[in-house]
Amino acid sequence: MSRHDTRARSGPDRTSLYDEVTGRILAELEAGRLPWVQPWGTAAAKAPLAMPKNAATGRQYSGINVLILWGAVIQHGFPCQTWLTFRQALSLGGHVRRGEHGITVVYADRFVPDDEKRRARETGEDAQAIPFLKRFTVFNLAQCEGLPEDLAIAAPPPAPGLVEPRVEALIKASGIDFRIGGDRAFYVPALDYVMVPPSQAFFEPINWHRTALHECSHASGAPHRLNRDLSGSFGSRKYAFEELVAEISAAFCCAALGIVPTVRHADYIASWADVLREDNRAIVRAASQASKAADYLLSFMPEHDQLAVSVDTGEREAA
Repeated sequence: MSRHDTRARSGPDRTSLYDEVTGRILAELEAGRLPWVQPWGTAAAKAPLAMPKNAATGRQYSGINVLILWGAVIQHGFPCQTWLTFRQALSLGGHVRRGEHGITVVYADRFVPDDEKRRARETGEDAQAIPFLKRFTVFNLAQCEGLPEDLAIAAPPPAPGLVEPRVEALIKASGIDFRIGGDRAFYVPALDYVMVPPSQAFFEPINWHRTALHECSHASGAPHRLNRDLSGSFGSRKYAFEELVAEISAAFCCAALGIVPTVRHADYIASWADVLREDNRAIVRAASQASKAADYLLSFMPEHDQLAVSVDTGEREAA
């Protein structure tokens, strides 16, 4: 395949792309690693904590592409979280170095086949769209030469004292019924409230904020917010899928706010792996819904902060 090829795949090849992405994430889970929790700030991670973005458009990648690109940064030791397509590098006056290998990201969308359109016309029912993926190849800025120097300038991390007030302001502005007390953190869908123990119950104050973002991510799925399916009972596949959405959403929120993500429910790794084995599109859907949840929560940041932390969401993943 040409590195410029962005054609939609059809039939078995479309399915194989879902299999490829799912297989990559499954391998991480089976090794006990979580693709949304990376070792930022260690020798293994040369790039600073950040949401990956496209250098040409300035847009942040979303959904499954965040997990793919975070994994690539760690695997290859790239020093930054900024990416370009081959053509974008040329358009900016630079080029990809000879011999460099790009990273495959995806563009998720839906289309309605002609047969389905005919069926809908004949029956009067709504036509059912079919999800599909396209491949795009991107290169880290470190794989390119001749680009403007200002592209490599990364925003400085927020001062530690500014992070916690930001999270607290976000929670207050969201209007979520957020209660403090007890010894467990949870969200009650039927009554639409979040409960989190007081900060003194946590070894580190920042863990309170990580936990709060996780539970608020659950609350984002309420019918009058993003309307996710929150009907799964404990131990069910639906429950595991929603936990996966909340885990990834909290990680995206943390990364956007300058908080190193951690995992809240590592004991769910086996159930998440089962969900992915049963449905090769599950991780793409979970990551997409997580981006929407993160974007929803981050939209309650003060306006002057939103430019710095907004996550580009939606199922369309080409930046």
